[in-house]
Amino acid sequence: MDKYKIPNVKMFEFTKIIGVENIDFGKYIIIDDFVLIYAKNPINIGNYVHIASFTSISGGGEFVMGDFSAISSGCRIVTGTDDFKGYGFGNSTIANEFRNITTGKVSIGKFAIVGGNSVILPGVTIGEGTSVGAGSIVTKDLEPWGIYIGNKRIGWRNKKEVLKTYEKFKSLSECDQLGTLFNN
Repeated sequence: MDKYKIPNVKMFEFTKIIGVENIDFGKYIIIDDFVLIYAKNPINIGNYVHIASFTSISGGGEFVMGDFSAISSGCRIVTGTDDFKGYGFGNSTIANEFRNITTGKVSIGKFAIVGGNSVILPGVTIGEGTSVGAGSIVTKDLEPWGIYIGNKRIGWRNKKEVLKTYEKFKSLSECDQLGTLFNN
């Protein structure tokens, strides 16, 4: 079932990773079926992370995902793309000198969640505790603990209560901290 056999990481039959040697995995990670990760440059996935089905992480740039964060189903994390505003034309079939490629590190902070079918573009930092609404297109950095639809903040998460719950979590045994997939 798990062709990559990475300790403390649950992956499934149809998970696809290209460049697994470029990924630093934490522990207690779930990567669902039909996730594609193309790790041309360093990727760091923290502890207690979930990457849901039909998500892709690609583009050739760096990617960091903090502890206790999640990417919901159908998301696109784009770390590099062609920019057609300038001189560039074409696509991956032509030499890079004829393309205007934008590559940038994408970072998702600790306790952050990206809602289903969202797109995160190159160079974006999603702050600690941030919640991104489903179907968002994120083109700029998002402040910590905000609730966003796209780039627009619509509210704030309750940082105090989240951290209070986290303290309770830390007081438990490792076995009691884990979800059912890791308790078999």
